[in-house]
Amino acid sequence: MLIAPGLTGPRGRRIAGVIGVLGAVLALLLGGAGPAAAHATLQSTDPGQNAVLPTAPPSVTLTFSEAVSLSSDSVRVLDPSGKAVDAGNPAHADGKDNTARVGLGTGLANGTYTVAWRAVSDDSHPIGGAFTFSIGAPSATTVSTTALQSAEADGLVAALYGTGRAVAYGAFALLAGAAAFVLLCWPAGAARRPVQRLLMGGWVALLVSTVAVLMLRGPYERGSGIGKAFDLSLVRATLDERIGTALAARLLLLAASGVFLSLLVGQLGQQPAARAGGGARADGAGPTDGDAEEAELRELERRAAERPQREARLGLGVAGLVLAVALSATWVGADHASVGIQVWLALPLGMLHLVAMALWLGGLAAMLVGLREGIGADVAERFSKIAFGAVLVLAGTGLYQSWRGLGSWGALTGTDYGRLLLVKTGCVIAMLGAAWMSRSWLARLRATPEEAAEVAPAAVAVAAGGSAGADRTKSAQSGKNGKNGTDGDGAEDDEAGPDGADSDDPVRRAQLARQRAARENADRARGLTPTRAGLRRSVLVEAAVAVAVLVATTLLTNAPPGRVAGEVKAGAANGTAPAAGTTGGASAPQTAPGRTVELALPYDTKGRTPNAKGTATVTLDPAATGSNEVHLKLDGTDGQPVEVPEVQLAFTLPDRDLGPLTVPLTGEGTGRWTGTAQLPLAGNWVVSVVIRSSDIDQTTEIKQLKIG
Repeated sequence: MLIAPGLTGPRGRRIAGVIGVLGAVLALLLGGAGPAAAHATLQSTDPGQNAVLPTAPPSVTLTFSEAVSLSSDSVRVLDPSGKAVDAGNPAHADGKDNTARVGLGTGLANGTYTVAWRAVSDDSHPIGGAFTFSIGAPSATTVSTTALQSAEADGLVAALYGTGRAVAYGAFALLAGAAAFVLLCWPAGAARRPVQRLLMGGWVALLVSTVAVLMLRGPYERGSGIGKAFDLSLVRATLDERIGTALAARLLLLAASGVFLSLLVGQLGQQPAARAGGGARADGAGPTDGDAEEAELRELERRAAERPQREARLGLGVAGLVLAVALSATWVGADHASVGIQVWLALPLGMLHLVAMALWLGGLAAMLVGLREGIGADVAERFSKIAFGAVLVLAGTGLYQSWRGLGSWGALTGTDYGRLLLVKTGCVIAMLGAAWMSRSWLARLRATPEEAAEVAPAAVAVAAGGSAGADRTKSAQSGKNGKNGTDGDGAEDDEAGPDGADSDDPVRRAQLARQRAARENADRARGLTPTRAGLRRSVLVEAAVAVAVLVATTLLTNAPPGRVAGEVKAGAANGTAPAAGTTGGASAPQTAPGRTVELALPYDTKGRTPNAKGTATVTLDPAATGSNEVHLKLDGTDGQPVEVPEVQLAFTLPDRDLGPLTVPLTGEGTGRWTGTAQLPLAGNWVVSVVIRSSDIDQTTEIKQLKIG
């Protein structure tokens, strides 16, 4: 129900022009954009990575690219045996909110120490990693994997937290979209029970999911189990963070939204009765009076009678818009839009994006209910126009968010964020295809006036409704013993006349009225015309794909837009592990302690200089946990050593959220470097080599390496 009518001709050319301009803007932005900032990154440490100190430092200090929130165990320092040697309770150094400092104990022995850290970035995403330094001289380390386990979230907690976020998105869309559908397209729907249940369902789901996210946030940040969800100290700590403030504000706004829903149903739900009263007064004059003056008077009376409803819709519409924008701010203000470049523009556009999403996706759910209730083609047409405008807003704001989150065309396929964006785009395209089919069905519906009209709910006499439940037993007995001699199951309804007028028993007449109303309602629900059934199916397909869109949106908000982190993760999943020269037939690990391993990484920076293409070779000895001697050499396509302006080597252990551990390199001639890599844990490491062949040409090559 999205595609507006008349996409051919002059209007269609104007729309095509708008889409073309948006596409050109996207190409220009992506072509000239630099990497976008989001998620805090570790910029420097004191002591530095792999530093060898003559004496023990008094503390460890970390500096990040943006402000971070700390907990009591955000920074932990472990000695070679895995014992914690930090004083605990890290704090910001010198009051700077982008730093973390923890004190160390006295009398530390020589050896290699591991620093494991975890914090919450300013965009509310947990970040973590580790690095090593040595006192006196490097040594082997036996840091256990359980010592760093809290560097990643508990699996169950992470799943429940992600589910809660997805449900919150869907509930917001359902609540805001259904309310907008009632206000703008179908005011009479406020009196229908299914619509009221839809509104209340969205409100309750958003309330429950918000409380769940608030309680799970603490365990999610600290990597603890589900049992910590009820730890009030963690809840208080979450409330002190930006995302906690946003969740608390959302709960307050939901209280106001509950009042709004009661007014919406109370005001618009009375509209049909008001119209019925007006019709009764008009019936006295008779519709056959041809006097123009009297007809004009009746029109003025009708407008006067409808004026309170118009004013109520206007007031409720303004209040609903304010609440929808405020609720959207509780997401945008604690997410990617709140940090990075152009925050002043990203925040309002992010809120506009969410509200437009709710109008479209939530309106689809209300549309499904409306079709079951027999709405007319005019209601569907109004929603079609509103949804089309929402899609245009989504396209414009989505293009800007894509540019801001990607930064380059390569990130579209080279990062998790880019791939998720492609999935979401594919789902939206599928929805547009279903919407085109919905538009075709709507055109057929409007072509048949008798089908286009709204199907009114079956009328039941007041007497029937008044005696619906209390006299059921009595009516059954009366039906069995009444003067018509029926057996109480309605078998002789026809003999009683079409309205039950032949029966003197008012209870019997009420029973017959209820039976007829039930049959008519069932026929109305099951007996959809082929056109209405086709329209309903196409809208149902749109709504089903909308669920996938909401899931992709949730994953996008939780994915780091940074290029390097995404490439490392992609390499961990797709990279090929090197052969380790195992003996014939033995199921030995890919690397064994004491064995030298050599990795060849072909590279191409896409530059035009002789050093732009070649092979980077990384050699590790002994390729085991602890200290490893590393040799890096760069050879051109002719096999000769080449010099480059900059080269970086790092190791990352994605399974433990460890790294990247940068290796300080010392030049040993053209295209040759050496260094020492401290690999504290066994596992599937990712080796990344950053090569810059000129001022603008650079590439990152990655390969997997199994240690232990």
